[in-house]
Formats: sequence, C-alpha cells, structure tokens
Amino acid sequence: MSTVLNPDGSPSPSDVTDTAAGADNPVPRTIPDLSVKMLGIPKIASPMAPLLDNRQTTEHYIDEADRVLLDDTLGGVVARGVPCDELPGLEPCGPRRKIFFDPSKTRAAIVTCGGLCPGLNDVIAGLVRNLTYHYKVRRVIGIRNGYQGFIPAYAHDIVELSPQMVRDIAVDGGTVLGTSRGHQDPEEIVDCLERININMLFVIGGDGSMRGAIDIVRVITERGLRIAVVGIPKTIDNDIPLIDQSFGFQTAFSLASDAIRSARVEAKSTANGVGLVRLMGRHSGFIACYAALAHSDADVVLIPEVPFALDGPHGVLEYVQQRVAERGNAVVVVAEGAGQDLLGGDTDLTEDRDASGNKKLRDIGPFLRARLTEHFASAGIETAIRYIDPSYAIRSVPANPYDSVYCVRLSQAAVHAAMSGRTEMVVGRWRRRFVHLPMALAVSRRNQVDPRGDLWMAVLESTGQPVRFT
Repeated sequence: MSTVLNPDGSPSPSDVTDTAAGADNPVPRTIPDLSVKMLGIPKIASPMAPLLDNRQTTEHYIDEADRVLLDDTLGGVVARGVPCDELPGLEPCGPRRKIFFDPSKTRAAIVTCGGLCPGLNDVIAGLVRNLTYHYKVRRVIGIRNGYQGFIPAYAHDIVELSPQMVRDIAVDGGTVLGTSRGHQDPEEIVDCLERININMLFVIGGDGSMRGAIDIVRVITERGLRIAVVGIPKTIDNDIPLIDQSFGFQTAFSLASDAIRSARVEAKSTANGVGLVRLMGRHSGFIACYAALAHSDADVVLIPEVPFALDGPHGVLEYVQQRVAERGNAVVVVAEGAGQDLLGGDTDLTEDRDASGNKKLRDIGPFLRARLTEHFASAGIETAIRYIDPSYAIRSVPANPYDSVYCVRLSQAAVHAAMSGRTEMVVGRWRRRFVHLPMALAVSRRNQVDPRGDLWMAVLESTGQPVRFT
C-alpha cells in the first residue's frame, strides 16, 4: 500500500482487492493503483477558476472532485456488491481551482521521443498555446531530438516556443522538435532541467519514453526537487492500457484502409490477383482490424494476437487459393508482428533489440509474399501478387481533423495536470472521459486485440475467414 497526497493533502489509498468474482467460485482480483502523485498541496488561485465558477456535474462534464469508474460492466466490481464509496475510480482531467505553480515564475519544457506518429505537432502547439494564453507562463522551451537533447555530449540546441512559432506546425507531419530512440542517463537529464530552471516537463512518447520519464522522476525525488513530469502517451499501434485510443490512431487506420482499397483494385486488375498489405502493429493488431473494417475489402486479416498456420488444408495459403478460385482475386492484410513464430530465429536475444529495447521483428511481409508465390506456383496457378507497405508514409502524415481535436484536448489536460502539481502521470481518455493515469500503470502491460472480443468477431464477420487457421 503506497500513500500519496490527494489534492486536499489527505492520504490516498492505492489498491482495492475484489474477491467476489463469483458466489460459488471467488477469484481474487486486485484493482491497480490509480492514485496520482502530487508535489504538494495546491494553494495558488488558478487563472482558470472563473471558467469553473458556473460549472456543475452533468453527463458531459465532471468536476475535479468526481471520479471516472474503472469498470462499468456487469460482472465487474460494480455488480459485485462493493460499496459505492469504494468503487475504484480515475481522476478526471481538467482545470483546478487551485494550482501548485505560480505561472509568472514557471518555466516549461517539451520533448518528443520515439517513432513518428500523426499529431505530434498538434500536441506541441496545444501545450504552448495553453501554457502561454491561459496560464501566462512566460517561457516554454522545446528540447531537440528526444532525450538526447538533454545530454551535453550531443550538443543539441533548445528551441524557444511561442504561440507564433507553433501557429502553423500542425499542417506538417512529424515533429518540429525532432526525436530519437534509446536510453539516456536520467542523472544528466535532471542536471539539465536544473541548469535551465525547468519547473515542468512534458514528455510525448511511447512506453520506452514513459519508462525513461519514471527514471527522471526518481532522480528528481532523490534530489528533493519540485519538477512536475507529465506524459502525453504516443503509440500509433493503440497499445496503451486503460486508454480508449491513442492520438494518431484514427489517421493511421484511415490511410491504411486506403492502402487496402488500392490492393483490392490491383488484385482485381489481373487474373487470380492477390493483394498483400503489411500494416503497423508490432504486438497489437488494432490498425489492421480497423482498416479492414473501414471498407470491407480484406479477405484475410492476420494479427499478432491470433496464431495461424500457413500450410495444410486449413492453413492461410490454401484458404487464399480457395478465395481466388471463388472470387477471382483476394486481399490479405497482415500486421507487422503477426506470424513471428513462423519466421525462425530467437527474438529473445538481447542483441536482437532496437535502441528503445524493443525486440526486433522479422519481416512478415516479404516472407508471406514469397510463400504465396510458391504455393500458387506449386498448384499450377498463374497469379500476380501486389505487395503494399504504407507504414512510413502513414507515420509521417499530419493528423486528420478528429486526431487534431483529440491532440488539442490531451495537451490542455496535460497542462492543467502539471500546473496543479501532479507528476509521474499521463493523460488519456477512458470510457469517453479524459483522465489522469499513473505512469507505472500506463506501461504496466500492453493493450491488445482480444481474440474473444467483439472487435475480432467483427473482423471475422467482415472477412468471412475461419476463426482459426490450423
């Protein structure tokens, strides 16, 4: 049991254990620690307070004292007799009436880490505008090229960020600050934060970046400093737990669906044509699933969460051949992390990891194309296989309007959280509400497509493929 401060300074409990999973067969269930750390008790009147004066809780707005239920499903803790005041809930995002930092003496820094994702510039612009216009923070700086930008040996300069400077950056993809992968010494990072007198750091990045941010908070705490570290989680694969969708995901699957449509056109243009589309999704197949559902052009969808066999009468290759025989063409969509067990090699070896510590994947796309070519040739069927991999093109585009709005709201939520003294946390949307999540919880596991869930069922209905390729 850990103890942190609530906004009023009172201790906040961490875990609730629910053992009432069933009347006849109780199964222990531990609710994760949902408490958010604070640097101290907020005492300064917020410039956002007038905006809150006439607010009241409705289905569209919740006050800072309200909570968002962790589980609202029948069979969850709500239906298990847990008293209402003990139901686990998440802190809502939004402005607070009292804040911890004096805006006139606050300096903020922004850093983007990891791979590209649509919406990075939207988040940067949103942070700068909210800090400057609403809180009157006098200095906001950008750190160049990810965590490398804090380390003197790299000699990257810093960028002064103003509303004028970021006004048009959202029309471009990528990140105006640059990015990098890999671990950097948190001691050196905190040294830099102290040198340039930073009071709050906004980290825009994935799970590796958030783990790095946790290390930064550890050093800050050891030194007795009061620097808030708030994350805006970024993953194009949509694999962050307890977040409805990550920013950039809608843009990504929209463009991925266009690639699938192109593959169908190519496949229909030749006799016995096969379109093969490789999409992003190292461990989670959300982009492949949503993109396939968008136009219903896919005959087969292969994702990391569902193992499959290529050979045999019930394997993928034979099934694709049957679809071509029935319809004259077929389209196969495969997520990049699917079928790794078919490619050989030991992906657990330390040397088979990238700079961020992620396992390097074998490339399923060319492998599957080669196997399809061999299979049709051995069956004496002339075919043309069109292979499309739009991954890098998708990562680098600007966000669509939906994602742009989402990015702005995330950036506003992050600023409100940091100004109120919250730290070692991320902002996200859970059950349509914007909430605060402890960083440790955001990197505790990976959000994946449930092979028994309704999303995968919808994909099976759309494609008509069997439940399993065995």
